[in-house]
Amino acid sequence: MNQEFELIAKTFQGLEEVLAQELTELGAANVEIGRRMVSFTGDKAMMYRANFCLRTAIRVLKPIKHFQATNPDEVYDAVKSIEWENYLDNMSSFAVDAVVFSEVFRHSKFVAYKVKDAIVDYFRDKTGNRPSVRINNPDLTLNIHIAEDQCTLSLDSSGESLHRRGYRQEQVEAPLNEVLAAGMILMTGWRGECDLIDPMCGSGTIPIEAALIARNIAPGVFRKEFGFEKWKDFDQELFDSIYNDDSQEREFTHKIYGYDNSLKANTIATNNVKAAGVTKDIVLKVQPFQQFEQPAEKSIIIMNPPYGERISSDDLLGLYQMIGERLKHAFVGNDAWILSYRDECFDQIGLKASVKIPLFNGALECQFRKYQLFDGKYKEFLTENPDVEFKPKREERPARSRHHGERVEYGRKEGRDRFRSERRRENDRPAFRTRDDFRQEENKTESRPRRAGEGKEFTRERKRDFNRDEPKRFPRKEEGFDREKPRRSSRNEESDKRAQNSIGMRYIHRRRKPEEEN
Repeated sequence: MNQEFELIAKTFQGLEEVLAQELTELGAANVEIGRRMVSFTGDKAMMYRANFCLRTAIRVLKPIKHFQATNPDEVYDAVKSIEWENYLDNMSSFAVDAVVFSEVFRHSKFVAYKVKDAIVDYFRDKTGNRPSVRINNPDLTLNIHIAEDQCTLSLDSSGESLHRRGYRQEQVEAPLNEVLAAGMILMTGWRGECDLIDPMCGSGTIPIEAALIARNIAPGVFRKEFGFEKWKDFDQELFDSIYNDDSQEREFTHKIYGYDNSLKANTIATNNVKAAGVTKDIVLKVQPFQQFEQPAEKSIIIMNPPYGERISSDDLLGLYQMIGERLKHAFVGNDAWILSYRDECFDQIGLKASVKIPLFNGALECQFRKYQLFDGKYKEFLTENPDVEFKPKREERPARSRHHGERVEYGRKEGRDRFRSERRRENDRPAFRTRDDFRQEENKTESRPRRAGEGKEFTRERKRDFNRDEPKRFPRKEEGFDREKPRRSSRNEESDKRAQNSIGMRYIHRRRKPEEEN
């Protein structure tokens, strides 16, 4: 029971350091940070505790075989060589989840089928019967991870993803993932030392996760079961001792406030808060952020406003302008953390962020920014608070040349100065123009001698290429061409399409490909 083995906790990109800190506090050994995962070592009790207590882990894997493979047959042979009667029998059910980053293995489902075939053939050769494959609620879930030719086959000790806490009764459109919400709260350093406010709480995910963190209640207490409870070596007594241990829980003397302008969202959040058993810690209210007032006590804001992706807004940039205005006038002396997607949305807030952390919300690579709302001048604030760090982390973006036809985005000062100069020219211009004005302009045009080659007659081809609005003439049938044949785009039309595609909203980062989510 005290034998230690390798374990892997998977998470979202950007939460690796928070997860590593959680594992260290939990007592895990050999903690190493990877990409969207943290590896560590521990015994069976540590594996149970990791599933039950970790807030920023999606699942906990137990590797059972590392091997190298350059083709599907080698994967099949390596999997079939395992003594599967230690984990399964021919009456059990299993499922295989494959994550592949390789030039050799391009399809994750094909890899999963190879693993499934190897296990089925192993039992068929041994007993004449085979276990069944079940997608939902199998007895054993396997995970195979392939990076080029390096393969790791693991048992999934979590079963259903750990973000499914079990307290959510209903949800609003585009709810925030529980793991991401907990990671955001832990990143701020808040552990219940003051009030916490979510002015756009939706179904109440951030307030509920904050209450669990403040009271140090394990997130796994609401789950019905974990994957390891179906394993052959499951220790019920050991898990019961972990489940029933509430010695680490603590008192919370402050309040958590959740506001939303939707009555439906407020009702859903109220039901979820009751299911989580943290009603006395959370105050929910229907209130738009325009009515937000200065809190009486020291507070921190953590919010996830709409991005214009899954949830749209009639005036998205106006919404962020209002957020900045309310923070500047009604949240002085406190800190606000905002998760959003588009750079121009952050620009509308009109405040300088002291911290910028890249985080993935689903497939969207967002940023989690911290704003310190101090009263008075900046120098006076630093003098009174010498220990406070206020060093913005800038994003380093490689410079690129502007494409033909691409719109130039001017900064706020340059755009304002340009606007003012244009307004001055317009004010100096007379309301109407006389015939003498036109004659004066004509006289200002200087004549010059014609150069060699100028004035060439426009051929039909040159005119067609020059005037892109003129429809292109197709040769007649007797000339050897069919009128219905589609024409090829001209060089000017292709450049126009490229220019139109390059013009658009600016994004902070690229979209993540679907296969990278796993």
